[in-house]
Amino acid sequence: MTNAYDPEKEGAKMRFDDAMSYGDYLALDQVLTAQHPKSSAHDEMLFIVQHQTSELWMRLMLHELAAARAAIAADTLAPAFKMLARVARIMEQLNSAWDVLRTMTPSDYTHFRGALGPSSGFQSWQYRLIEFAAGNRNPAMLKPHAHRPDIVAKLDAELARPSLYDEALRALHRAGLPVPEEVLARDLRDAWTAHPGVEAAWRTVYADPEAHWALYDLAEKLVDFEDYFRRWRFNHVTTVERVIGLKRGTGGTQGVSYLRRMLEVELFPELWHLRTTL
Repeated sequence: MTNAYDPEKEGAKMRFDDAMSYGDYLALDQVLTAQHPKSSAHDEMLFIVQHQTSELWMRLMLHELAAARAAIAADTLAPAFKMLARVARIMEQLNSAWDVLRTMTPSDYTHFRGALGPSSGFQSWQYRLIEFAAGNRNPAMLKPHAHRPDIVAKLDAELARPSLYDEALRALHRAGLPVPEEVLARDLRDAWTAHPGVEAAWRTVYADPEAHWALYDLAEKLVDFEDYFRRWRFNHVTTVERVIGLKRGTGGTQGVSYLRRMLEVELFPELWHLRTTL
């Protein structure tokens, strides 16, 4: 039986010689031709698409984190909550991507691993920018990008501005909570160190949520973000160990042992530590 249905008769636009189409709007010609395997191995396409997709999600993550940080700085917390909730959902998508990559076996990967040369996810500048934006700052991590002054400039600019966590603490201070002055005046490029005075300020919020509801909600949105971020790191190390065991990474890191150390990094330590003392 022939389906003679014609959407054009109901008003659907069917000709795009002089108008923007779906593919035009999304620049699909560029996106769908950006995969260039270096070998004939079947699974290299999976590897490329998984990582490119992750970078696109990170692109959106950075967009949302920048807007959330600006909203917190302006004390308009409600929009920031929506943006941070979206960031957590993006992290959920990034976590699901590991499930697809794990369908690649160690034997599959060996067919093209050599073609990667020294390239590695360790060199993802967007991932580094997310860490810097959240508050996990280490200027030594600029080194992998020294060959790209434009990228170093982006990362340097991030190190010069208050992180998401810095802005959250400034919001606490503006609300009258006792955030220590040395925390507010700290060198923004330095790695974050847990501070008992900061934990005490957050504990005040958690001890009486009704009196500090917006800040309480902000704290939980930050915990949600870090919760999903930790799951992403755990899924990363599990996937790497499943595929390459304890081999060194292509970028020269110690592979699984390096990734395991990253599991110990806390973005918002006081928000986790206070749960023990509350």
